[in-house]
Amino acid sequence: MHSQKYRRGIKKSLLGLCTICVIWLISLTITLTSASAQPVDAFFVLGGSIRREIYAAHLAKQHLEIPILISQGSPQPCIWLIFQREAINSPKVWLENCAKSTFENFYYSVPILQQWRVHKVKLITSSTHSLRATLMARILLGAHGMWVEPDLAVEVGVPGNQEWWLKTLLDVIRSLLWALCSQFWQPHCHHIKQLTDMDMSLWQKRGFHCEHQSDI
Repeated sequence: MHSQKYRRGIKKSLLGLCTICVIWLISLTITLTSASAQPVDAFFVLGGSIRREIYAAHLAKQHLEIPILISQGSPQPCIWLIFQREAINSPKVWLENCAKSTFENFYYSVPILQQWRVHKVKLITSSTHSLRATLMARILLGAHGMWVEPDLAVEVGVPGNQEWWLKTLLDVIRSLLWALCSQFWQPHCHHIKQLTDMDMSLWQKRGFHCEHQSDI
């Protein structure tokens, strides 16, 4: 008798959980459909190639009103020089320097984009990185109602990073898990700053090196 009540309780709990998930997914689908029709309200640059920051600077010149978040990109003074070359001195360019991997690019940046009340993101990456990055972005940003529009910077030469199907599969799996967990808890990056706050005199004393493709 007790075992039957226990089984009924489990069934009711599972049914309730499934109902909540279905309602959440329907609501999320409606939100994303609405977001997809809106204009882009943030550029999100994944670190890994200075060509992406050069491309972002060109975009910024055309869309000064749109904020840019660069996640663990090239050395900070190099990014500053790239944007200065385009005569862009906007407080809307932000650098996130906590991430150590593509997964962490999203892990730390999603809360920032949420704080900005972003609905549609232009994701700037490279063609060799596009599949894995786009899948992760659509899972992790999509889980918080943000539509993702990939945009690819043109690379020159052979890219340093290599993509493997196993790496993509593992990142997709942990992205799905974190998409659920992040509904209840999100990290905070303490190393985020505006590009306009860059102390170039300090960097010039320290010394720095930029990729040759930057032509700086």
